[in-house]
Amino acid sequence: MFKLITIEGRIEIPPFLFDQPKTVSARIILAEDYEGIITKEYGFIIAVVDVLDVGPGVIIPGNANTFHNCEFTILAFKPSISEVIEGDIVEIVDFGAFIRLGPLDGLVHVSQICDDYIAYEAVGNRFIGKETGKILEVNDLVRARVIAVSLGTGRSGKLGLTMRQKFLGKYDWIEQDLEDDLSADEDDDTTKKDSKKKS
Repeated sequence: MFKLITIEGRIEIPPFLFDQPKTVSARIILAEDYEGIITKEYGFIIAVVDVLDVGPGVIIPGNANTFHNCEFTILAFKPSISEVIEGDIVEIVDFGAFIRLGPLDGLVHVSQICDDYIAYEAVGNRFIGKETGKILEVNDLVRARVIAVSLGTGRSGKLGLTMRQKFLGKYDWIEQDLEDDLSADEDDDTTKKDSKKKS
């Protein structure tokens, strides 16, 4: 899930940025310190959106930088278990498929692609369902559910995804699930009407 989060912190502004307004200097420093990193608290920090306040500078003897309390807003992506996401397949390997979810890629293990035996076809670089004939290829737009989140610190994180449940996977798979549900509902209605006629 994408979130806007307001943070209070402390920054150091070096002398070469003294000629800039404090908010501009703060944005430069904050972008270097925060953008592109992963934290357990906030998830993947995409961007520093706004610098809300930069306090007066404090000078420490022996240090040329000034120190400022600062309040700023970040845009972060922190996926949660059971969240449904959408993205493009960006890579297919023999053990699964990688889905681009904006700032991170998630892995759908081969066992989680669909409720069918899946074969990896190296020549076409795709997965094919043995009974269903479902095909998964690079650039397919898919819907998946988050089943595992491991956000380390720094610039790495892992997401485990599944597409085995109904209404997940490629969009034509989802449309087929909807059609199957509608026809099952119609069959149930017909059965109920027939049983009422007999009684």
